[in-house]
Amino acid sequence: MVRGKTEMKRIENECNRKVTFSKRRNGLLKKAHELSVLCDAQVGVIIFSQKGTLFEFSSTSSHISKILERYQEYTGEFPHNKLREDYIQKLKFDSASMEEKIEILELSRRKMLGHCLSSSSFDEIQQMEDKLHTSLQCIRVRKTQLFKEQIEQLQSKERNLLKENARLSAMVGFSLLKLLNSAWKNHRSTEKRKQQKQLITLWRWRLIYLLGFQSSVLIIIKYIHSIISTSHLFFFNADPTR
Repeated sequence: MVRGKTEMKRIENECNRKVTFSKRRNGLLKKAHELSVLCDAQVGVIIFSQKGTLFEFSSTSSHISKILERYQEYTGEFPHNKLREDYIQKLKFDSASMEEKIEILELSRRKMLGHCLSSSSFDEIQQMEDKLHTSLQCIRVRKTQLFKEQIEQLQSKERNLLKENARLSAMVGFSLLKLLNSAWKNHRSTEKRKQQKQLITLWRWRLIYLLGFQSSVLIIIKYIHSIISTSHLFFFNADPTR
């Protein structure tokens, strides 16, 4: 399938532009590597993305700065340390600019805290008051939101604790009910054993009484029988002359 010719203009779609940049960058670095290997050439590639990200390739084992120094020596257009000096000057300018911004922010912070207001005009003070009022409103809104979230969390915890309390109360009530039923059964069993013991004791005494009565009757009968036998013998053995 024949690929269509790509129109040479800026890609408007950011996502497509990033994808194309990544693909073509990798392809360019690959071609540079192939050129350095196949032809034994010193190749250096420097690429900066749209956001300032650096991508580089050097065919030599050292850093790409060696290739740049060789290029500068060959052309003679720039001094040897021109790039380094420009970079140092840029760093100094950025540092001074950053210090100025920090001073401005520090002064603004002091004014917001109520200090160093003698040099401020009425309009500046009015602007600071409006900013503070807006900030205070945002802080109060956030504070109210946090309070609501905490209240909802506490209410949720309260509901969970009430459910847990109800569950534990039901368990305790069920345990007490089982304990009362067991105690009542033991009480009834004790009363029943007590009644049985009393009945056994009563029948024991009755039996003893009956046995005792029967023994007394038998003793009396034996005694009478012995008297009768003795008198009968005495009667037959008596002297007739008397």
